[in-house]
Amino acid sequence: MKGLAGRISHNNIIILATLLLLALLYGAGSLQYTGFFSVQVFLNLFIDNAYLIIVATGMAFVIISGGIDLSVASVVALVSMVSGALLNQGANAFVVIAASLLIGTILGIGHGYLIAKFKLHPWIVTLAGMFLARGISYLISTESIVISDPFFNRVSQYKIRLFGDGFISISVVIALLVVVIAIVAAKYTAFGRAVYALGGSEKSSSLMGLPVERTLVKVYALSGFMSALGGVVFTFYTLSGYSLHLLGMEMDAIAACVIGGILLTGGFGYLIGPMLGVLCTGIIQTLIMFQGTLSSWWTKIAIGFLLFLFMAFQRLIVMQKDKGSTGKSRRSLSPRRRNQPPKNMNKANHS
Repeated sequence: MKGLAGRISHNNIIILATLLLLALLYGAGSLQYTGFFSVQVFLNLFIDNAYLIIVATGMAFVIISGGIDLSVASVVALVSMVSGALLNQGANAFVVIAASLLIGTILGIGHGYLIAKFKLHPWIVTLAGMFLARGISYLISTESIVISDPFFNRVSQYKIRLFGDGFISISVVIALLVVVIAIVAAKYTAFGRAVYALGGSEKSSSLMGLPVERTLVKVYALSGFMSALGGVVFTFYTLSGYSLHLLGMEMDAIAACVIGGILLTGGFGYLIGPMLGVLCTGIIQTLIMFQGTLSSWWTKIAIGFLLFLFMAFQRLIVMQKDKGSTGKSRRSLSPRRRNQPPKNMNKANHS
């Protein structure tokens, strides 16, 4: 029981705080607004934010490794523009999806290679990638492109019926599969363990013989792939391509990771956390929509407040863990024990 309490107090308290926040926000909306407490309102959180769940999950791997990726929103916009332009020229929908995923992966590999080989800061490299992807989007077109492809329309309109009158979209299934695969990969694969080790200490990881450079390239390639997949899902959702899509969404992905318990310093976090963080921000948006008179900018204000709160909370927990580990080491090396001669030495002196 004592060990279990220690695990809850240190390793799991942030994710438990996120779950508590999610329950409190949903409970407050249910008590205040008629119709808020319904299955479909809850499922709409997944339908409206499926693309962000995917992107935030990819971002989580990057943050756990000790990095950051500022290009994710621009990649989503680029994928929507590439999809719209190719589909309107008669390209096959599956070829367009494959090309979109390839574009995101190649951009991510480029980020990882520059960061790993030339020891460049991830902020600078991914900022360049952000400008590159957004600039290519503008080159394709500055106008919105309406997508009328039959396959994309069928996927967009298809409803998977659940209990009662509730339903979800295919995009939700894709997002949930991504989360499940990410959780398994982080916990049970050598790649996942290397990502956590890299975030804990890059120097120690290198001394242990872990493939640091290869892992970095894989992490950013994964983030690029996830961003492109999120772009495909977002295109299903909007059926349009636009170079100004999702300006600033990279900050929403980072915020979801922080609220979901991913430490910005790297080395710690649960891969279910980003999805819970996205749901928290989605509930805030839904509350403002039900209220009816508040500006949508209140969503940003609320998310900013939660970010301050969770960053301070994370820092307090890290400080408490450091304090506890320091206290244990001092007790194990107390002066009385350090100065006490070995028992065999006393026996030798007596003899």
